[in-house]
Order: sequence, then C-alpha cells, then structure tokens
Amino acid sequence: MGSAESGLCACPGTHWSRSLLRIRMQRLGRRHRPFYRIGAIDTRVRRDGAVIENLGWYDPIQKDPSKQVMLKNERISYWLSKGAQPSDTVRDLLGKANLLPDTMKAEWEADRTHGRKRAEAKAAAAAAAPAEGEKKK
Repeated sequence: MGSAESGLCACPGTHWSRSLLRIRMQRLGRRHRPFYRIGAIDTRVRRDGAVIENLGWYDPIQKDPSKQVMLKNERISYWLSKGAQPSDTVRDLLGKANLLPDTMKAEWEADRTHGRKRAEAKAAAAAAAPAEGEKKK
C-alpha cells in the first residue's frame, strides 16, 4: 500500500495517484427528472462508470432544501485529505455544507466572488444595450 510520502492513497487492492481521484456526480433518474449520486471516482473512468465509494446524493427536483442533499461528511473529509479533487459542482455543494478544507474554501469563495462580479457586469451591459438602441432611433 502507498504512503503519504509517496503521494499514493492506501485503497483496498489498488493504488491511485492523488491527482487521479475526483469527487464528482453520476447522473441517475429518468428524462427531465435528474438525480445524482456523489462519489469518489478515478478520473479515467467515464461519468457513469465504477465508483470507489459513494459519498452521498443530490436531488435538484426536491422542493425542500433539507431533502435535496445528503452527504457523508466523515468520508468526504477522508477523501479530501487523501488528495481527491472535487468537481466544480460538487465543490459548490461542499462549500455550502462547510466541508471544504481552508485552502479549497478560500479558492471557492474567490471563484464565487469573481463569478458574481462577472454576472453583474454582464447584466449591466445588457441593460445598457437596449437604452443605447432607443437613443439611436
């Protein structure tokens, strides 16, 4: 089994490099009714491929926010400590659930701030464009 010094995680029967583990979602459900499982997955595996460990689920259709997400906090913390990188969407879910390590949380908050500013600028430009079109008439 790998050690922390070698950069490998000790997973039963297999060694994975730290950079090859992702925490991402698998789509389930039917058409127009998505349901996602959150799992630790090797990056080389397709979206709906084999999962190393299921870490929770996300149901975006659910109206009650307390029933939308279920996360296994201890196991997610374990995989993050082993070097697993969450996908952008999972990083948002983990950030809202306050499960990200400090370095990832700071990155996530910076990205959110940048995204908000970009959206505000785009909305302002869209609002200014029709006003300019009316002046030209």
